[in-house]
Amino acid sequence: MELLVVRHAVAEDREAWAASGKDDALRPLTLEGARRMKRAARGLARVAPSIDLVASSPLLRAVETARILAPALGLERVLEIPELEPGARPGALWAWLEARRAGAVAVVGHEPHLGRLVAWLVCGAPAPPLPLKKGGACLLRLGERGRRAAELRWLASPSMLRRLGR
Repeated sequence: MELLVVRHAVAEDREAWAASGKDDALRPLTLEGARRMKRAARGLARVAPSIDLVASSPLLRAVETARILAPALGLERVLEIPELEPGARPGALWAWLEARRAGAVAVVGHEPHLGRLVAWLVCGAPAPPLPLKKGGACLLRLGERGRRAAELRWLASPSMLRRLGR
C-alpha cells in the first residue's frame, strides 16, 4: 500500500483569525493558497501513484485542500475523518489505514501531526517529526498488513510540486 501525505495549503493567518473570535476549525485557505495548491496538485498528479481514496481532516483548510487535490488525481469524493485532526494520535490513523488497505491512499492534514505520523511510520517508534511545508507532500510505501513500517519514497516541497504542475 502507498500513502501520499499532504499538508494543507496556506490558510488565513491563525492569530488574526483567533482575534476575530471565529472557530479555528473554520479557518479557510487564502485565495493565493488555493491558487498555488491547484498548481501543486497538478504536479502531484504527475508523480503520485494512482490514488484510490483521498481522506482529509475535517478542518476546513484541509478539506479545501483535499477538494483541490482529488480532481487532479482523478477522484470526485473526499472522505473526512477524525483520525487526521491535529490532536489525533498517529496510531489512530494507522488503525484506519489497516482497516482499508487500498492500493494507494492520499491523506490531507496538519503539522505537526503529519510529520509525527511519517516519522513514527518510518522509524517504527516516536521520533522527531519530518516537517512538511504547507502544500508539501511525501510518499510512503507501507509494509505488510499488521506490520507498522514504511519506506519514505520521496519528499517534495510545495515549490517543487508547483514547478512540476506547470
